[in-house]
Amino acid sequence: MADDTSIFIGASRKPDDSYQRAEELLLRYGNRHGLITGATGTGKTVSLQVLAEGFSNAGVPVFCADIKGDLSGIAMMGEAKDFLVKRAEQVKLDPYRFQEFPVIFWDLFGEQGHPIRATISEMGPLLMSRLMNLTEAQEGVMNIAFRIADEEGLLLLDLKDLQALLANMADRADQLSARYGNVTKPSVGAIQRTLLVLESQGAANFFGEPALRIADLMRTTRDGRGAVSVLAADKLMMNPRLYATFLLWLMSELFEELPEVGDLERPKLVFFFDEAHLLFEDAPKVLIDRVEQVVRLIRSKGVGVYFVTQNPLDIPEKVLAQLGNRVQHALRAYTPREQQAVRTAAETFRPNPDFDCATAITQLATGEALVSMLEDKGVPAMVQRTLIRPPSSRLGPITPDERRKIIAESPVAGQYDQAVDRESAFEMLQKKAKEAQDAEAQAQQQNSGGSRWTIPGFDDVLGTSGRRSSNRQTVAEAAIKSVVRSVGSSVGRAIVRGILGSLARGR
Repeated sequence: MADDTSIFIGASRKPDDSYQRAEELLLRYGNRHGLITGATGTGKTVSLQVLAEGFSNAGVPVFCADIKGDLSGIAMMGEAKDFLVKRAEQVKLDPYRFQEFPVIFWDLFGEQGHPIRATISEMGPLLMSRLMNLTEAQEGVMNIAFRIADEEGLLLLDLKDLQALLANMADRADQLSARYGNVTKPSVGAIQRTLLVLESQGAANFFGEPALRIADLMRTTRDGRGAVSVLAADKLMMNPRLYATFLLWLMSELFEELPEVGDLERPKLVFFFDEAHLLFEDAPKVLIDRVEQVVRLIRSKGVGVYFVTQNPLDIPEKVLAQLGNRVQHALRAYTPREQQAVRTAAETFRPNPDFDCATAITQLATGEALVSMLEDKGVPAMVQRTLIRPPSSRLGPITPDERRKIIAESPVAGQYDQAVDRESAFEMLQKKAKEAQDAEAQAQQQNSGGSRWTIPGFDDVLGTSGRRSSNRQTVAEAAIKSVVRSVGSSVGRAIVRGILGSLARGR
């Protein structure tokens, strides 16, 4: 039975289906990552719940996504139902105690949990390009945008900051192309249109401040249990690319912010990535390489990553090789791809002479799995056919009222509820544009006023600015010109008379 150094998962069975032994996950290998796979309805969510409970009781904070809402039940105490009690007896879980666990609910849309936000700058050009499914040329423009933001001190916090920067880049495309490479207005326009689609899908709620603090995912309670952060993802799954990009961003943030700690007695955090196939689906090689790098190195930060998916073929081979703790629920094998998945899953286990692994995978009952955890020295244990233990918390979702109560009493209540919009690229570029417009207007005024002359006493006619309010001649201006013409004519006549008079006197 599990103690403070391990998590009790269930009990393996002998060939005659009798009890064999307890199957446990050793906490000191909890950061060696893991995999939970199986077809829909075979018990993956319960296995995730059991592991999350075990890590929490061991003082390890947990982050997991709740795709269907079922995982929210971990926040409430379980109930003694007949099939749960029977399973507890089968795996010799005695006593079978019910518990509620310290849960913090999160939601990118702020509806079923505390809002989660990240800034555009934190996301970076690679993940933004992945999120927006940009072409290679458009990704190049996105990289230039982030470079310009760094060089010109422009904070990219939310979508309107990025939109303002792209509009500014379009205005000076020729100048930027000479320095950074080809920046075309069509590419900028295509990115702007994609941003509008993201905004309409609710992504604007995710980008901004206050940004999520990693420390809030690593909380423990006063009694030493790890907080279980549950991300409400039922609505988020309507935009699967945003879901996958967010979780990859979160893994990257953990990798970059946490210090190196080496091998510990227990992980500092365990991260469950449900519907993991979305992370790798149609992903470019550079992104897959990034995931493989993070998975390979993040264990030295004390973080364990557990992928949850239907098919082991969903995980690239380089990533699959990093996953030491495995729970394989039943797979169907009707199509060639499904048969290949069964063979792949069977080949990744250390064989057990008591049964054929590939055959067993197709025969497993609901709540039963092939389990292989890391033993001493980090060596995979021989695969065992295992009954998964029943959870201690509620099996199934909580009610909306229960959720609201937990959110209101959360340790982060009030910290993320209100968005903050401080001065950033949008405001700074607006200010620069206004200053440039004012300077241009002043220059035009000086150029037009330098060649004019005025008549003293007629400022009220011409206006204090020295400019006519109309191109048409006013009555006062016509009178002035008439006087000038009259004076000129009188002087002329006097000069003529003087000349004629002198000629007459000379005769």
